[in-house]
Amino acid sequence: MTTPTAAFVGATGGAGTTRLCLEAAALLASEGDDALVLDAAYATQGLAGHVEGRIDTDVTRLVTEQRPLAAGCYEVATAGSGTAECVPARAPFERVAHAKTPEAAQRLASLVASARERADAVLLDVPPVAANQSVAAVDAGDRIVVVAPDTGRGAGGTARTRDRLTDIGTEVDAVVATRTEDADFADVAVPTDDTPTGDTPIADAGNGPFTAGVASVVETVFDVTIERSFDDGLLPL
Repeated sequence: MTTPTAAFVGATGGAGTTRLCLEAAALLASEGDDALVLDAAYATQGLAGHVEGRIDTDVTRLVTEQRPLAAGCYEVATAGSGTAECVPARAPFERVAHAKTPEAAQRLASLVASARERADAVLLDVPPVAANQSVAAVDAGDRIVVVAPDTGRGAGGTARTRDRLTDIGTEVDAVVATRTEDADFADVAVPTDDTPTGDTPIADAGNGPFTAGVASVVETVFDVTIERSFDDGLLPL
């Protein structure tokens, strides 16, 4: 069976794509799966903020220095029998620039192949599609998920992202709206959660509305059923 690989593409900057990838991986780990998040957002480097301790080898070193995937994997502590690993970007500007070359983008694709062998589910944290590594990550995903805030800017960014993905021969499988309980332009919504970065992820052990939203994303994207019950904040009928 082919390891499911989902490219979570930010429709705008600050959409919450990195957090969603991490929380989805943690939730999968709590269900007994091994999940891996691979960072293609080299410029923002948000995934690195969720890693405890020093990051000696990051994804930009992997793609520019031909290092193996395992050298850049860092486990995130979660509840459950599965594991959640991330391969973050943490690099100075010069190496980030080198990591965006076409040759490095090809190397990123090979890392995704290695990730498929290492994990039960692979999640790609992809910034708005405007560089070689973004295109490579989208090409490597077998599910394409657009992530956008529930704002006019988010709705417009979603439309532009659809057009851009169509231009490179890729169709969108799902749209996730963040920081909302519902959005007309999205298939799934994830409400606001203000947990500090140092205390995330929470979806591996939580059962509130935010975790319920993450679970809906996981079920939609990976075609699985999450057995845990949730308090979604709605009153019973």
